[in-house]
Amino acid sequence: MASSVTVLGSVNMDLVATTATRPAGGETVLGTAFATGPGGKGSNQAIAAARAGARASFLGAVGDDDFAASLRDVLVDADVATDLLRSTPGPSGVAVIVVDEAGENSIVVVPGANGGFTHLGDAELARIAESDALLCQLEIPMATIVAGAEHAHTSGTVVFLNPSPVQPLPADLVASIDVVIVNETEATQLGSATVERVPHVVTTLGHRGARWRGPDGTTIDVAAPAVAVVDTTGAGDAFAGTLAACWGLGPETALRRAVFAGALATTRAGAAASSPTAGEVDALLARHS
Repeated sequence: MASSVTVLGSVNMDLVATTATRPAGGETVLGTAFATGPGGKGSNQAIAAARAGARASFLGAVGDDDFAASLRDVLVDADVATDLLRSTPGPSGVAVIVVDEAGENSIVVVPGANGGFTHLGDAELARIAESDALLCQLEIPMATIVAGAEHAHTSGTVVFLNPSPVQPLPADLVASIDVVIVNETEATQLGSATVERVPHVVTTLGHRGARWRGPDGTTIDVAAPAVAVVDTTGAGDAFAGTLAACWGLGPETALRRAVFAGALATTRAGAAASSPTAGEVDALLARHS
């Protein structure tokens, strides 16, 4: 049976400009392309979890602007349950992304409706409690994340946190986390005192792959396959969603599938659109077995 993953987080419309080099402070550069597409770390990770084989649900909010229908539709098209997705007055979230010819990016997020997602209702709490895993990020109000994580923890739901954009974590939230997903910079910014309190720490290492550290200090490293990088925008979200979806297979298997999903995501442009299916991950794994 597929795992059930509820993602509590943000959904944005991505406005993506492509250019040879990203501008420095005060600099103007000419772009080579422009595109719009649904994104937001929460939405991206929910789509990644669904494509990895999980029964995925998304808890978040869109506005009542022209972007809202597209943001909802991309989740529905990926078989993510949106029955609890809120619609609120005002603009939806927006992310402005600049991608250079090396595939690296810079991102500015304007929260919009995400910033007004300040509490969880009974139906949302029930969805969290009945799920195998809850996956959160830090693009919605902290109080909502803490409430969701605490409820999941007391309900026996495995709590995953991808603390991005990184910020200090309340002690109540840290106490509820089972698995934290960080890159090396985020791990440093959070500090060892925080990271060491979490039973399972998964550190993404970019093109080098990822590492898992378990409750007893055991570590496992998985190398990333060599791929032709087009755009790194959605890679971390593909990794996180796949890890949560596959966690029931054991940390080593979940880590390996997440690393390969993240690598595949860099070979495609866009955020939500870049997450691979379970079959695509299987095929890449088979070529590297």
